[in-house]
Amino acid sequence: MRTIALPLSGKLGVRDKLRPKAQPNPVLETFYTTHCKNPKEGELINLAKQCNLPVRKVERWFRRRRNTDRPSLSKKFCEACWRFIFYIISFFTGLAVLYDVSIQAMSPPLQPSLFWYYLLELSFYCSLVFTLPFDVKRKDFKEQIVHHAATIFLISFSYCANYIRIGTLVMVIHDASDYELSCSILNYMKWKKTCNCLFMIFSAVFLISRLVIYPYTVLYNTYYYSMEIFQPFFGYYFVNVLLMTLQLLHVFWSCLIIHMVYKFMLQGTMEKDMRSDTDESDKDEETEKVQEKEKNGITHFNNITSKNCIQRNGSQQQNRRTHLTNGHAKDR
Repeated sequence: MRTIALPLSGKLGVRDKLRPKAQPNPVLETFYTTHCKNPKEGELINLAKQCNLPVRKVERWFRRRRNTDRPSLSKKFCEACWRFIFYIISFFTGLAVLYDVSIQAMSPPLQPSLFWYYLLELSFYCSLVFTLPFDVKRKDFKEQIVHHAATIFLISFSYCANYIRIGTLVMVIHDASDYELSCSILNYMKWKKTCNCLFMIFSAVFLISRLVIYPYTVLYNTYYYSMEIFQPFFGYYFVNVLLMTLQLLHVFWSCLIIHMVYKFMLQGTMEKDMRSDTDESDKDEETEKVQEKEKNGITHFNNITSKNCIQRNGSQQQNRRTHLTNGHAKDR
């Protein structure tokens, strides 16, 4: 990410957005670090009294302070590049391993390629757990933790219990759409048309692989077909609970993707990632600036109109005075 993706982002035109920094304030900083990053209205009023500042300035300070903690565009680009490279390598590696497993009998020992493939997937998901506090946080942070934990247990148990074919098939199905999801690097490069096309392809692959292929090829065999061969035991219940947990997460993410596709069909442009948590505060900052500009424009307009009215009234009064003086002069 540092040696390849970061210099590449500069050459491809990925620029970080300039964000206004919050002014140093020890009272607000201690509250931000120890209590809450998004205080409520009553807390804002108390902090405003302590700092002798208006409530609007305190709210703006917290907004800018949250913006500084949010990941930059270059960091998102580097993370997307790293995951794209891994997922595309693991997907094609999984296809080759799945072919070897399909032609291999159940009794001979496992091939070394299968061991290295399992080790590659297990180490990657373990690294995702360790780097969760430092990665780009999204709204589905809790769902990601559940997904990573279920995947690690499933990979480990399927290898130990010799559920090699099921485990390999599950990993290949997941990698088939994950590397397309990492094509969001095109969105950071502002290649909107290409990104929109890839988003539609990703949506079709995700929905077909997670809602059609996964239930009918994996869940059916592990839940129904295995009952015809073996009696229920601990591994049967444990594996099916993990697989059903993944399926519930698939339904959750499919709802988000369908909603994004619906917005895309209506508006003609792809909506930003609904899991992202980086747009709300920027919109508030922009709306606040627009409101200030509108207020300044209204006050400027009122000043101009009031001056014109004063000038007109003054000129009318002067005209009336001249008219009266002329009238008196004529009478005299």
